[in-house]
Amino acid sequence: MKTLMTTLLACAVLATPALAQSVTPKFEHMITNIPGKSLIAVEVNFPPGEPSAPHYHAKSAFLYVYVLQGAIESQLEGEAAHVYRAGDSFFEPPGAHHVLGRNASATEPAKLLAVFVVDSNDKALTVFDKEGHKQ
Repeated sequence: MKTLMTTLLACAVLATPALAQSVTPKFEHMITNIPGKSLIAVEVNFPPGEPSAPHYHAKSAFLYVYVLQGAIESQLEGEAAHVYRAGDSFFEPPGAHHVLGRNASATEPAKLLAVFVVDSNDKALTVFDKEGHKQ
């Protein structure tokens, strides 16, 4: 399982545009009563005003997001943008195109916990759009 996490993080680092946000693994475990599925949690830190490039997550990934600190502005394709503050949560269904994600504050850091329920053999948790085109 540690090898899977190392592979996933390497893919995320290689696919990540040069942004100052950081991603830290927090938890990974196979879901023993759902064969082929894993639960993976990562902490994402956003410096003040920092955006995330448009992206998709693994096609099998159901994503639950909990804002730990600050405020995050988020938008999925076809939906309105929304600001989530510390203590708020939201989800992204499998295949969703995340077109906007950023720290809503120009002066305070923001932090979130992203929890993935994903096929255990998926290699990349996050795939960023190439040159602004949908994938």
